[in-house]
Amino acid sequence: MRDGGPSIERFEVGAYRIPTDQPESDGTIAWDVTSVVVVRAHAGGQSGLGYSYAHPAAGEVIDTVLSEVITGRDAFATPGAWQAMAIAVRNVGRPGIASSAIAATDMALWDLKARLLDLPLVDLLGRAREGIAVYGSGGFASYDLPRLREQLGGWAASGMRFVKMKIGREPKRDPERVAAAREAIGPEVELFVDANGAFDRPAALAMAHALDGLGVTWFEEPVSSDDLAGLALVRQNAPPGMAVAAGEYGYDLPYFGRMLGAGAVDCLQADSTRCGGPTVFLGVAGLCEAHCLPLSAHTAPSIHAHLCCALPVARHVEYFHDHARVERLLFDGVLEPCEGALWPDRSRPGLGLELRGADAARYAL
Repeated sequence: MRDGGPSIERFEVGAYRIPTDQPESDGTIAWDVTSVVVVRAHAGGQSGLGYSYAHPAAGEVIDTVLSEVITGRDAFATPGAWQAMAIAVRNVGRPGIASSAIAATDMALWDLKARLLDLPLVDLLGRAREGIAVYGSGGFASYDLPRLREQLGGWAASGMRFVKMKIGREPKRDPERVAAAREAIGPEVELFVDANGAFDRPAALAMAHALDGLGVTWFEEPVSSDDLAGLALVRQNAPPGMAVAAGEYGYDLPYFGRMLGAGAVDCLQADSTRCGGPTVFLGVAGLCEAHCLPLSAHTAPSIHAHLCCALPVARHVEYFHDHARVERLLFDGVLEPCEGALWPDRSRPGLGLELRGADAARYAL
């Protein structure tokens, strides 16, 4: 019988808070900082890196709950480690903080496994494509029209075929803002809008039809992502060619199964830094295949590029302004878009990322 891999020896956890480059808001909340929890798993002379855009409390869960049940385990046995973590958080509460903690740790274990095998993560998973399309994402409700045009127009000029903006904070102004975005990106680039659940069902349908004619092809979270019947209603009654998307707040496979079973979306979104890491993200892709629907990765572009290049069902990765900026501030080896896509660096093992300790220290909590 073949021996297993080296044993997981220890974990290092850090939490960081990075101010945004200017105040930001969407249809429901405003913010001026982004919090990141970073975990490194050590085994066999290597360390794997994972992270989640989560409250620092997720780091405490890793330190006091997760590390106890997976230290000493086989570093190659990622499914067993994931199952142990899921059981361990039963009395903590799986959704939210605990799921984000599992996600960061699961990512670190996948990265560690790939590094131990001296493979890029995309090759460990098995490539379906060399690169994955991205869509530029920002267009915050707090931006004035010149900043909105500059950001979205810049992404379009760089070769991105899709861009996304926030709506819902001031609905009466949204048609003007969307028209300004359309003018900035030209007629060939697809325009996405994201309400972050700001509308009720009648208001969401009214907005969908108010934006008809401006080439909006994607309406994200027109109502709360908890309102699966409402999402299905908007999907059934939106103008032709306007897809409904949601799923970024899914924390487990049963939630995604319910969303797909309800006919709530045309494209399912999932975030491996929230939903339990690559282990669950791969399961979400299987659900999408079973329902003949595409999958789009929510934010964390340097992580999701590897995962989505291994998944035929993946459509694109969100190149979110905040997370792309944070990744550049904290890590070496960050992927940059080229010709509207991200291309995993197959010359580097794992995710190809390294924490820049001195630079990160200024943001540490």
